[in-house]
Amino acid sequence: MSRWKPDARGRLEKAAMELYNDKGFDATTVAEIAARAGVTERTFYRHFADKREVLFQPNALADVLAKATATAAGPLAPLEVIAHALTEAAPVFEDRAELIRQRQAVIAANPELQERELAKLASLVATLTHALRERGLEPTTAALAAEIGIAAFKVAFERWIDGPDRHPLARLIRETLDATGHLTAPAGHAVATDDGSLPG
Repeated sequence: MSRWKPDARGRLEKAAMELYNDKGFDATTVAEIAARAGVTERTFYRHFADKREVLFQPNALADVLAKATATAAGPLAPLEVIAHALTEAAPVFEDRAELIRQRQAVIAANPELQERELAKLASLVATLTHALRERGLEPTTAALAAEIGIAAFKVAFERWIDGPDRHPLARLIRETLDATGHLTAPAGHAVATDDGSLPG
C-alpha cells in the first residue's frame, strides 16, 4: 500500500465513517479503517488516539462560537448574540455536510456515543456561557441564554440532518431561535406552518 498519498487524515475519516455505517462502530477495527484508507495502523494513530476520536475529534466550533459571541455588535439581546454566534458557526458543519450526516448516523445507533455527544453539547453551553459573561451579562442570564441557544441549535441541527429539503443550517438555526419567542405566547398562537417552522 502507498503511504504517500495526500490527506491521510481525511481519507482515514472517510474510511471510518463508511465502515462504522456498514459494519457498526463496535465491530469496526482500527486495522480495517487503516486498510480501507490505504495507510498503516501506525499512521492512523498519528492522527487519532482511538477509533472514537474520529467521531469526536477537536474542531474549530468552540473557538468560532467564542469569537463570534465576543465580536457581535452591541447592544444586542442575549439570544440575538447567540443567534449571531451559531449562524457564524454553521459553515463548520455545512463545509463537511456528507461526513457530518454519516457521523450522526453512527452516533444515533450507539447509546454510548450518544452520551459522549451530549457531553460535547454541554461543553458548548459552557463556552457560550463564559463568552456571554465576558460581554457583561450576569451569570444566570448568560447560562440561561446559552442553554436555550444550544437547545435550539440541537433542534435545528436535527432538522438539517434529517430534512429532505436540504435548507441551509444557518437558516434553520435562525428559524428555530425565532420560534422560542412563541413559547410564551398564549395557547393556539404558535401554529406551525407546512414546513414545520413557526410563523414570525
